[in-house]
Amino acid sequence: MQIQFLDAPAGPASRLVVRLVNLDAIPADLEALLAEGARASRFTGKAGQVFEGFVERAGQVVRVALAGIGSAGAKDRRAAIERAGAGISTKYLASGETRMLIDFTDTGLAADEAASFLLGLRLRSWRHDVYRTTLSDDKKPSLTDISVIGAPAGTEEEWQAEAALAEGVEFTRELVTEPGNAIYPESFVERCLERLSGTEIVLRVLDEKAMRSLGMGALLGVSLGSARPPRMLVMEWLGGKAGERPLAFVGKGVTFDSGGISIKPAGGMEDMKWDMGGAGAVAGAMLALASRKAAANVIGICGLVENMPDGKAQRPGDVVTSMSGQTIEVINTDAEGRLVLCDALTYMQREFEPAAIVNLATLTGAMIVALGHEYGGMFANDDDLAGKLDKAGKDSGDKLWRFPLGPAYDKLIDSQIADMKNTGPRFGGSITAAQFLQRFIENGTPWAHLDIAGMVWADKPGATWAKGATGYGVRLLDQFVRDNCEG
Repeated sequence: MQIQFLDAPAGPASRLVVRLVNLDAIPADLEALLAEGARASRFTGKAGQVFEGFVERAGQVVRVALAGIGSAGAKDRRAAIERAGAGISTKYLASGETRMLIDFTDTGLAADEAASFLLGLRLRSWRHDVYRTTLSDDKKPSLTDISVIGAPAGTEEEWQAEAALAEGVEFTRELVTEPGNAIYPESFVERCLERLSGTEIVLRVLDEKAMRSLGMGALLGVSLGSARPPRMLVMEWLGGKAGERPLAFVGKGVTFDSGGISIKPAGGMEDMKWDMGGAGAVAGAMLALASRKAAANVIGICGLVENMPDGKAQRPGDVVTSMSGQTIEVINTDAEGRLVLCDALTYMQREFEPAAIVNLATLTGAMIVALGHEYGGMFANDDDLAGKLDKAGKDSGDKLWRFPLGPAYDKLIDSQIADMKNTGPRFGGSITAAQFLQRFIENGTPWAHLDIAGMVWADKPGATWAKGATGYGVRLLDQFVRDNCEG
């Protein structure tokens, strides 16, 4: 979808024109037929409302859509405006129209609010139709060109940053949506190398040999049952002050999770293609940050494996040695994500000495039981970091809910024959998983673990996404960087 800013309409007239309408403020210059039709339809400009009518202008029939953006004083003004943009996208993406003119004239919007409308429009337009070969024409997206007039001063500059963010969200959705035979550790790396090649991100890839030499026995143990070799992808964006300690993002990238020897039930196992949602979010966030040239030093690491049952696969009861030197009794091979993350966390700390770490993972089904699909779970060893992430979640829409950590939970993962077990008892499963990861945080480094199991995939459409991959995590991380690293 191409978005261009114009001083006035140019070229062939768009048959589809969108006017933004504040609450109870139908434009005075609107044709009487449209205005009366809107009132008769009880259109008031409430956020998310859409009214459509047809009028003749300069001898041409014009399709006019009124998009309600709500009250100027609303607490969630920007979110409402974003939803309005998404609503327009939903209605007209496959409408047969190829061009749209958006008129911001007399809306009273600030530049960032106008950019939010365009962000909602673009995010809701994302589709992944690569494997659809029988779509009828009326189901195929047709809308490709968006022209904007009457935008507040500064909107184009605001949109450049939001467009970079949209690109990152879209990349994450692509990675999460692709099936396991298309995205596996090697191809995940290849996609990232391709998409990030135009940025100034420095990329490094650790293969199995390199990880073995570093002693990453926990991560490598997960990959033993797969024909697909593991990888660790390192992405360095140094857009901040020279020598300033970086912020670290670490993502779980289990590109398909069968459960290993502790195999999952067949029903729903196809969903486990998105068990790399944490790594996908990190990759998308790094793309967004680099595309908008964020003034921050950020390192992203993705631990990438496939968890499969095989004659070579690790067994329940096996003991592995992590890069940190701590030993782990593998009670359940389906609790594999924490084994991947613990080595990635150790590598991140010893290689880069970050100022703070945020790891993201579709880690536990228990988190979905606790929070459903409304919030990601947050665990942190630092109240200040937790507070900043909570704020970023509220501002971005990628919401978080904090859970406790403590010695009583930690002792539940003590092992009789090793330093720890990779699972605890049935209850408090998300907490004991976080306690496991905390054992690999060194020197009091501020750290937060985000369990996003319920958020990366949606069985029903949301405000700015269709069914499927949501792109959760990218906006959260980008907002966190904007708030705390760029001043």
